Amino acid sequence: MRLALIGLICAATAGTATAQPPAGGSAAPMMKTFESSADVAALIAKAKSELKPGQPMLSQPLLRVAPAGANLEYRVAPAAASVHETEIELFYVIEGSATLVTGGKLANEKRTNPSNLSGTAIEGGTAQHVAKGDLFMVPEGVPHWFSAFDAPLAVMSVHLPRPAPAAR
Repeated sequence: MRLALIGLICAATAGTATAQPPAGGSAAPMMKTFESSADVAALIAKAKSELKPGQPMLSQPLLRVAPAGANLEYRVAPAAASVHETEIELFYVIEGSATLVTGGKLANEKRTNPSNLSGTAIEGGTAQHVAKGDLFMVPEGVPHWFSAFDAPLAVMSVHLPRPAPAAR
């Protein structure tokens, strides 16, 4: 399963992961391509210890090859619902279980940055139970939200920019 996941990420980012120097500088952006299972377990333990009372989630960077990045998200309660207008989001459930709602419409929608929207919940949509070992993708433009939790959820979240169409 682990090799299949790595292959999926590599295939999805092929052609989009060309590192560009930051504006005004010549240094390449930081690149990190490996985390051991012990590293991931330590990040989960760190997230558990740093999560403040009333805080629904904590996100930490895992891997980075510009423009794609993988984060560890440790979630214990519903946070904002999201829409990423220009990125596909790939999730792998490391531990825990929850209800994922996709589709529908964001409630109390607001723009958080030029390419993302958030809301307090999702109206309508399709609910699905997700648990350890599950792998799922949310296409760009699709609302998504973890609405309920059976147990704290640790997920790897990978944001994959949609490549620009090839010039003809």
